[in-house]
Amino acid sequence: MNEAYFLSILVFSPLLGIIILALLPKNSETLIKFIGFLATVPTLVLSLIAFFQYRGGADLNRYDVKADWIHFGDFAEMGLFKIDYELGLNGLSLVLIVLTAIVSSLAAIASVHIKSEWKGYFMLFLLLEIGMLGVFAAENLILFFIFFEITMIPMFFLIGKWGYFEKEKAAYSYLIYNGLGSAVLLIVIVILFARAGTSNIEALAQLMAVENPNTPAPISESLKFGLLISLLIAFGVKLPIFPLHTWMLRVHVQAPPSIVMIHSGILLKIGAFGLIRFGMGIFPEQFQSLAGLLAVLGVINLLYGAFLAWIQKDFKMVLAYSSISHMGIVLIGLGAMNEAGIQGAIFQVVSHGLISALLFFLVGIFYERFHTSTISSLGGMAKGMPITAGFLLAGALASLGLPGMSGFVSEFMAFLGLFGEMPVLAAIGCIGIIMTAVYLLRAVLGMTYGKAHREFAGITDMKSVEYVPVLVLTALIVLIGVYPSVLSETLQATLETIMLGLGG
Repeated sequence: MNEAYFLSILVFSPLLGIIILALLPKNSETLIKFIGFLATVPTLVLSLIAFFQYRGGADLNRYDVKADWIHFGDFAEMGLFKIDYELGLNGLSLVLIVLTAIVSSLAAIASVHIKSEWKGYFMLFLLLEIGMLGVFAAENLILFFIFFEITMIPMFFLIGKWGYFEKEKAAYSYLIYNGLGSAVLLIVIVILFARAGTSNIEALAQLMAVENPNTPAPISESLKFGLLISLLIAFGVKLPIFPLHTWMLRVHVQAPPSIVMIHSGILLKIGAFGLIRFGMGIFPEQFQSLAGLLAVLGVINLLYGAFLAWIQKDFKMVLAYSSISHMGIVLIGLGAMNEAGIQGAIFQVVSHGLISALLFFLVGIFYERFHTSTISSLGGMAKGMPITAGFLLAGALASLGLPGMSGFVSEFMAFLGLFGEMPVLAAIGCIGIIMTAVYLLRAVLGMTYGKAHREFAGITDMKSVEYVPVLVLTALIVLIGVYPSVLSETLQATLETIMLGLGG
């Protein structure tokens, strides 16, 4: 394959599936579901090729794509006020693209439980995947924003059409909160483009590193700080950061489990990616001044999510508050502003993506069998569905940070970084780690060994097609836990660039 087209094909390959699905009759359920899954495979294969080539010593610059796209006025010859079609990879974006491809393919398998209008569902599903891949591959802010908006449209319909009882309310809540975040992000992008004359991420980072950059309009220190605060708000909605989180609870509970796998596993991570790529990458000096605030917000997220997860009666709500809590660890790592903390934050992004996808896939299995996710209603599951109960316990142990699983590595590094800078705050945050074990074991043991309120006779344990996502996700969680170098070596060059920008 011509490397000049490699990344474009990787990002847009699901489009072929959309075209094929558009030509199929809408009542061909088995064929539609097969094509829907098959359309995610090329992206998975290509992303793994890029990953293993990079691990083998290949330069990621070989995949860069740049083509003329939009020019404004007569400034193009000076390289100003032009927007190019630019895609590229670094260690962080490559890891997140691989994560996106894996979770998308497994979520397509989980979509076998969708009961109606499969054609529309999978067309929107594949459009959502294109948006997510483009977000991580975009090399300029305008293109990033376009892909960012592409993710919102199919997600709104996937929640509102195929969700549960309060699906419309959850969909509109998602749209309003994320729409406001997008509006703030657009304002930041427009101001940067107008002042700097470019939307290229690398060029902006270089301009902001110069004391008096040669730009079409001045960029003061106060403006830089204001733009960074705006980015924190825009991506704080996506992450989410307390108190911008209420929309996420509704989505986790009302969206179909296959879509929550993507939402919790990938879409929330766009918030963390944006803070690292744009906040830390373009405004490193200003970002350092917010380190204490980020660490405090991280501890608040961690404790708030943990304590509220403890009192929930519905397992979906437990996982929803757990996601808020675990995103606090990302903020804690970034607030540490050292290599251990930042690496821990990135590890947490990947680890939580895999663990939450696994747990929500299992939620889909419960709901398919029993039409409930209430903890008390699922009591005694270990007797009726021992294999599913076993994987549920494994997912919970990974989430609470059991050594040998990915959750332990990410939490250890994030707190190691924070203890080096703010030991008192880190000690307070450790309460959240203890509470994580409390609420997860309470919920899981209540479901597996709690009092049984139903007969499990005639209830099938895990089906053959359901083994694939569970085994793949569990294997990856254990792989990162016992061999973290599979990620750390891939991220090393990116971490060095970040630390150089921070003066470390």
